[in-house]
Amino acid sequence: MKDSKDAKKPGKDVAAAKGSEKDAKDSKPKDAKPEKPLPGTMTPVARAGDEVRREAGPWTPTVQRLLTHLRDNGVTWCPEPRGYTSDGRETLSYLKGKVPTYPLPDYVYDEAVLTTAAQWMRQLHDLTADFDDGNQRWRAHRRKPVEAICHNDFAPYNMVFKNGELVGLIDWDFAAPGPRLWDLSYLAYRLGPLMRPTNPAVPNLSLDIFHRVQLLLDAYGSDVSVPELLAAVVDRLEDLGEFTSAVAAKKKDEALASDARNYAQDAEYLRSLLPS
Repeated sequence: MKDSKDAKKPGKDVAAAKGSEKDAKDSKPKDAKPEKPLPGTMTPVARAGDEVRREAGPWTPTVQRLLTHLRDNGVTWCPEPRGYTSDGRETLSYLKGKVPTYPLPDYVYDEAVLTTAAQWMRQLHDLTADFDDGNQRWRAHRRKPVEAICHNDFAPYNMVFKNGELVGLIDWDFAAPGPRLWDLSYLAYRLGPLMRPTNPAVPNLSLDIFHRVQLLLDAYGSDVSVPELLAAVVDRLEDLGEFTSAVAAKKKDEALASDARNYAQDAEYLRSLLPS
C-alpha cells in the first residue's frame, strides 16, 4: 500500500537530517569559538580562548607585520599576530593577566613599572627605526621627524599585569611612525602622572612626580630635559584633545567629549609650569 511505503520514509528522513547536521558541524569554520566582547577600545574586539579578534582595517596588514617584526626580534611583551578569521577579522594571541582601569590600583605606580615601561618603549623605538618605508598604511598619520614607530597609546589601560608586575602591552592599532618624544611624552603623562592635581585620574598617593619623570627619562636613555618633556606633553595633549573632541562629535559620545575637555585642562595646567 502507498501509505505503508510512505510510513518507512520518516526513518530515512531522520537519518538524512542527522547526516545534514553532521555536515553542517563539519562545515563550521575552525575559528568558531565562543567569543567574549572586550571593553574599552575604539574598535570592536572579542576574546575567543587564547585568541583576540578585532575588526580589521586598511592598516591591519602593517600592524601584523610590525608585531611579527617585534616578535622575531625577541619582544615577548607584545601580542603574537595570527592572521585573520574566516570573516576577515584580525587575530592576535591573548596576553594573560590583568589590564587595569581607572581608578588605577596602586601597583601601577610602582617605580619598577615606570622603568620597565620606559625600557620597553626604548626597545620598540630602537627595533623600528628603519621599519617604515614611507608606503605602508597606518591608522594614525605619520609625524615628523620620523624616528621610529610609536605605539601612540602606551598607557596603563593598555598594559597587562600579573601579580603587580608589568608583563605585556596591547592595542597596537594606532601605532605609526613619528618622533620618539611623541610616544615618551604620553607615557610620562599617564605614569608620572603629569596631570593637574584636580584630575580625577590622579592617584591618592604621595608621589615625587618630577623624580618619577627624571627616572622615566633615565630608564629610556633620553637626554631630553624635564622642561622639554613637559612642553612635549602639552603639545601631545592639545593634539589628543582635538582628535578626541572630533571623534566625540562624530559619535555623539559625551564620555569622549569629557575626556577631550580633561586633556585641555591638563595641557593648560602643565603649560603654566613651563619656564616663561
